[in-house]
Amino acid sequence: MKRIKLTVAYDGTAYCGWQLQNNGITVEGVLNRQLSKITGEQIKVIGASRTDAGVHARGNVAVFDTDTPIPPERIAYAVNSGMPEDVVVVRSEEVAPDWHPRHCDSVKTYEYSIYNSTMPDPLVRHTSWFVSYPLDLDAMRKAAEYIRGRHDFKSFCNIHTHVEDTVRTVYSLDVEKQGDMFTVRVRGNGFLYNMVRIIAGTLVQVGRGFMPAERVKEIIEAKDRETAGPTAPPQGLVLVGIEYP
Repeated sequence: MKRIKLTVAYDGTAYCGWQLQNNGITVEGVLNRQLSKITGEQIKVIGASRTDAGVHARGNVAVFDTDTPIPPERIAYAVNSGMPEDVVVVRSEEVAPDWHPRHCDSVKTYEYSIYNSTMPDPLVRHTSWFVSYPLDLDAMRKAAEYIRGRHDFKSFCNIHTHVEDTVRTVYSLDVEKQGDMFTVRVRGNGFLYNMVRIIAGTLVQVGRGFMPAERVKEIIEAKDRETAGPTAPPQGLVLVGIEYP
């Protein structure tokens, strides 16, 4: 028996998220089905990040155990031969039998895209949040400065998040603009449920002039979800990758 690590990219538009559900198709579900088919075993992958419906990934990670004679590095090719076009196993490799993608120290990188124009662009409707009001890039960058570092991010997580520790470290948070597209790129040691989307929603509130950049410091100190901005829609979010030091 060997443990195989998969790096998975997907367009989440057509899926009810990563995690198996009874009422819809999921990324985990299509992976399990195809892996079971090529190995002849009952495969159930363990994912590193359970992305929500509509959220995308370039580098999510999953593992599974198998006795298949297929060489570990060739499993990606075998899997992709029967996968839908919107899910691709980018890489497959063998790891230690006890390696677990959620029980290891890791650094996650997310990007959130905001299309800022007077009219929407149908070509980016599945990969960005359309905001028609002008956004102040400098104000958003100033607000981002308050979010960087180690804080209690209780104000930036869904009220239904059931975790005892809401302290996280944001190593970097950058806001860039190219043409009409704003990109919020955040890198940290872990993220609470909806944390990146709430950060994006709050930065847009600042960019629109609904709150000063300095308010973000007060939001963090309040530890109250009601003080932060809205949860940005899922389609703008991409899990770029997960690093395991």
